[in-house]
Amino acid sequence: MFIYIARRVLMAISVLLVALIATFLLFFAGPADPAQSMCGELRCSPQKLADIRHSMKLDRPVPEQFAEYFKGVLVGREITTNGSATQCSAPCLGYSFRSQQEVKGAILSRFPTTAALALMAMCIFVTVGVSTGVLAARRQGTRLDRAVVGGSQVFGAIPYYILALLFALYLTVLNPILPRSAAITGGAGPWFLGLLAPAIILGLYTSTSYVRYSRASMVDTLSQDYVRTARSKGISENKVVYKHALRAAISPVVTILGLDMAFLLSGTLITEQIFGVDGIGRFAIQSLFNDDLPIIMGTVLITAFFVVTMNLIVDIAYSFVDPRVRLS
Repeated sequence: MFIYIARRVLMAISVLLVALIATFLLFFAGPADPAQSMCGELRCSPQKLADIRHSMKLDRPVPEQFAEYFKGVLVGREITTNGSATQCSAPCLGYSFRSQQEVKGAILSRFPTTAALALMAMCIFVTVGVSTGVLAARRQGTRLDRAVVGGSQVFGAIPYYILALLFALYLTVLNPILPRSAAITGGAGPWFLGLLAPAIILGLYTSTSYVRYSRASMVDTLSQDYVRTARSKGISENKVVYKHALRAAISPVVTILGLDMAFLLSGTLITEQIFGVDGIGRFAIQSLFNDDLPIIMGTVLITAFFVVTMNLIVDIAYSFVDPRVRLS
């Protein structure tokens, strides 16, 4: 097991390294001009652009720029902003072109909001999706089964942004049944209540796929020989379903749960933008409009980190969730 985990960790590190190189080349060696973005809506003279590039050290060769950036990620580096040198501790993702904030601090300050929204949504879509899917599987072929499957397909076929907009409009604006998003500095209570509306619609919409995955996996598991053997021994149906069958049927759900949580933790772009949640996703969209490349690049790297980490956790969790799987 140790060798397997060590191998997967090395693979995860290699993926992150490739993501780092590709992201750096895309943003700092591509057609985008960071110096031009500093001018905003104004047109900078060629001399002004040259001065900005020199102050941001963008006039150096790309390999030298990448070596310094990579060094900052590992051990930190010294960055000059507004004529003064600042020590950026590892992992250093640079400083914002617009606000001169450290990228790592700016993103991490918004992470609690995004993490809380993701966890609240996860509690909803796992509970609703898995329980409904198991119920449909136990009633396979009945009207209830067809209604659950059909309803999940219809609800999941509607574009998410339309449902989110309608939910926000009718339940937080026109009829303020649920409170609107509040900053975390305003208190834990209002902050938590402000996340209820986006968490509910995000959780319910995501649960549609979990209903279908859970049902399909549960139908297959309930037809296995060991389930029939358990029933023949006189074990109660609930014990057969929830103790024996569900543990094996939950494996596909764990896979998509790990990937979904990785993307949710890296920023729920549409949800945060519609409901005005000050999280990583909304921050990334604002940075994209402002051409703030360090913030965008930092968000991409953090997204890659979450995806790789959650994949690693899912692979290890298989051996604990499914008794038929053993790491080797």
